[in-house]
Amino acid sequence: MTPALSPNTQAILLLTAPLIVGRGPSSSDLLSPGEYKRLARHLREMQRQPADFVSPDSSDLMRACQPVIDEARLQRLLGRGFLLSQVVERWQARAIWVVSRADAVYPRRLKVRLREDAPAVIYGCGDMALLESGGLAVVGSRHVDDALIDYTMAVGRLAAQAGRTVVSGGAKGIDQAAMRGALGAGGKVSGVLADSLEKTTMNREHRNLLLDGQLVLISPYDPSAGFNVGNAMQRNKLIYALSDASLVVSSDLNKGGTWNGAVEQLEKLTFVPVYVRSPGDSSPGLDALRSKGGLIWPNPQDIDAFEAVFEAATPTQMPSPQSGLALSSEDGPSCVAPSLPETTPAIEAARVPPSAGAPVDERIELTPGPILSAAPAPEATSEATDPMVTPLSTPADTLFATVRGVIQLLLVSPKKDTEVAAALDVSTVQAKAWLKRLIDEGMIEKQTKPSGYSVKRSRLFE
Repeated sequence: MTPALSPNTQAILLLTAPLIVGRGPSSSDLLSPGEYKRLARHLREMQRQPADFVSPDSSDLMRACQPVIDEARLQRLLGRGFLLSQVVERWQARAIWVVSRADAVYPRRLKVRLREDAPAVIYGCGDMALLESGGLAVVGSRHVDDALIDYTMAVGRLAAQAGRTVVSGGAKGIDQAAMRGALGAGGKVSGVLADSLEKTTMNREHRNLLLDGQLVLISPYDPSAGFNVGNAMQRNKLIYALSDASLVVSSDLNKGGTWNGAVEQLEKLTFVPVYVRSPGDSSPGLDALRSKGGLIWPNPQDIDAFEAVFEAATPTQMPSPQSGLALSSEDGPSCVAPSLPETTPAIEAARVPPSAGAPVDERIELTPGPILSAAPAPEATSEATDPMVTPLSTPADTLFATVRGVIQLLLVSPKKDTEVAAALDVSTVQAKAWLKRLIDEGMIEKQTKPSGYSVKRSRLFE
């Protein structure tokens, strides 16, 4: 069952989306991403939200927006209500959901990393939660030989064995090879499409994977939109924004979507480390990416070696999505997450205000278990003499002191860093940074069988 459209999403669709029904024409009046960005800022300044455009008193608001967008143009766009109802019925029949940047459920990684440049609306099919799982972005050319296809499928299989999501663009060639390798090994995949979302979701091969929660497909473009070179270029930043690390398997030199997306990531966005395939024949495109800062892919052969790839995604190389940015959307007050339900004291203690750098909707879910000693009582230690106690001189230290005991509680049974991140509702990078600190303190340890982190046995009964 697809979620109902929020009033904010309805308004944003009317303003920005072509609402293609079958092969119907698109509107030339649509707001461009830049125009919508300016309108969103204007609404925020007036303490209004997009949903107000579909309210009974919208005429006053349209008049107030005249300095940004012509009032008559707004009226024409917002008057497409019947067309919207038709296309929404079509989407729902195909299990396609739509969320806007003004919705609390909008993919957090996109909102936090891309901020105002995050797509105004995202169309999708499948389990939306997969979009927050991070993983390895695998990108490359469409036209490659069989050897590179086999190589890429092997990377996808190893990612699946390591429990890491594969993020890719769904195009033929490298993208599809990575996705097939992961899915064939029982792994999970987030596909970011530049076109034909509706057609792809109706593919029999994909349908069961979508229904079973193994695959999610999204696109910032209308589900019926055909291929467009510009759209393919623009969607690359979404692939990187949804991942924890990336691998460029093949690339042309100074041209093509793979090249442009990797260069943008290396020189401008820097969300994640960019690895470049190292074995095989020399490639001018890959050589040039390495000269721009691309890392040599170490060709991991087992799960532990594969996990080491993500160790490069340290907070210094990949800024944490939680760093100083709350998750209330720039589109208006409606984007703040609803109030949270009553929680246990342990959960409440782990929640921090936005000023400490955590998202406003951050929440923690814990399973019952024995309570560990999170830290010595203040009267029993001295911060000046006890090396295990760090003066809480920064917001980061304060936050760590708050969550350290909760993490220990989680690790009574071994868990991977991705599972800890999911339980704490933070990025994998942030979770790994906290886990490293606890290892350095001697509170937890990293084990190989089963792979993950756990509380040291000597600490279990303290």
